[in-house]
Amino acid sequence: MKILLTGATGFVGRNVLKKITQDTNEVTCLVRPCTENKRLTLLDKTQIVKINLTDTALLRDFLEDNAFDVILHIGALRGGRSYSKKVFFNANVLATELLAENALKNNSKFVFCSSVGVFGAIPLELPANDHTIRQNDTYYHETKIEAEKIILNMVLKGLNAVIIRPAITYGPGDYGFPHTLVKLIDKKLLILPKSRHKIHLTDIELLVDAFVNVMNNEHAPGSAYIVADNAPVYIDELANFISQKLHNRDYAEKHKVSDSLFHLGEIIATTLRNDLWQSRFQLLSYSWYYDVKDSYTKLKLPTIKTIPTFNKVIYWYKNK
Repeated sequence: MKILLTGATGFVGRNVLKKITQDTNEVTCLVRPCTENKRLTLLDKTQIVKINLTDTALLRDFLEDNAFDVILHIGALRGGRSYSKKVFFNANVLATELLAENALKNNSKFVFCSSVGVFGAIPLELPANDHTIRQNDTYYHETKIEAEKIILNMVLKGLNAVIIRPAITYGPGDYGFPHTLVKLIDKKLLILPKSRHKIHLTDIELLVDAFVNVMNNEHAPGSAYIVADNAPVYIDELANFISQKLHNRDYAEKHKVSDSLFHLGEIIATTLRNDLWQSRFQLLSYSWYYDVKDSYTKLKLPTIKTIPTFNKVIYWYKNK
């Protein structure tokens, strides 16, 4: 199978790549020209093409001369970056459109990694589902919403596309929100709100299983799957689990403050248009979880419970 993969040097992409290169697949990876050589060594079984997703002219030229059986579009300009709306739009919308057009022209399967962020950082209903109102509360979320619209319009023209929307993903080697959570608890710097909230995370191995299933099996064009662990967890219970593994003691009750302090921080971050800090305040002070029943049924995913599966992040953190 001839596969084009974007985002191969990112956390999700490199784990997907590790899985799909175990079989006799011919994989081409699009990577940024400035990618460090030590990251390129992970791609030794692939053909490397150095194109930035924001360089839509160069991407268009490459796609005119190439065709693939499957396009796994995982690469994106993620949230929390201080880029302009135009840069986000080029990387996350225009590049997606070009890749989808190539798939449509060549009758390829197109698998798009979107995000539960299309429902906003904090969904307007819980659990969020495919019918939940979209919220373009950041450039990243807005561009994912627009990219999904383009894909679904092309499905009407014959594009064989499936959308995967992962929640925040955790696993060894990732330095995002889950790693930050462990680090702050280790240093006794994480503050939690008095009220209790549920959060919904995604084990990286579960997400890889979802991509492989969609790649290798037939799904209705236009299908969209929310991928996350079997059920959400209370963030204070996760904090206690992390602290028990690190220091053999509970954490949450001694590190809780008034909810009003969190909301004040969110207001300040929003006013300053600091997406990263706005997101951090929101993720800790609201509930966010998703309806994943359809995904588990149709993608035949294994049951994953965040506790104790999250221990793989704690173990990596302690030993890295």
